[in-house]
Amino acid sequence: MSFDPMAAAVDWLDAYRAGNIEAILGMYADDAIVHCGCDGMKTISTPQGLRAYWVDRLKNHPASRLDDLQPSGDGAAISYISHAGVVSATLTFNASGKITSLRCGPSI
Repeated sequence: MSFDPMAAAVDWLDAYRAGNIEAILGMYADDAIVHCGCDGMKTISTPQGLRAYWVDRLKNHPASRLDDLQPSGDGAAISYISHAGVVSATLTFNASGKITSLRCGPSI
């Protein structure tokens, strides 16, 4: 069975909505990079930084429902509703199905 980035993006959002930090962190490759434009641009590139980022996201920026989902290169573009409005995220995956990059920010 081949890897489905669209399904993985939905799994990512489901784990985010559930507040399951261990499931979220388990989806990332060890060398993953996050570029987040929510509340100012942040770049995270270490496992410790990724954990701190997600602790903050889950506490201060919870996701509610899916807004849109589209294929995007080696991944998926997903948008979801948060208390601040619609957030767009592009997830890129490696051949093992792990997230190698996340780019997110408010939808325009």
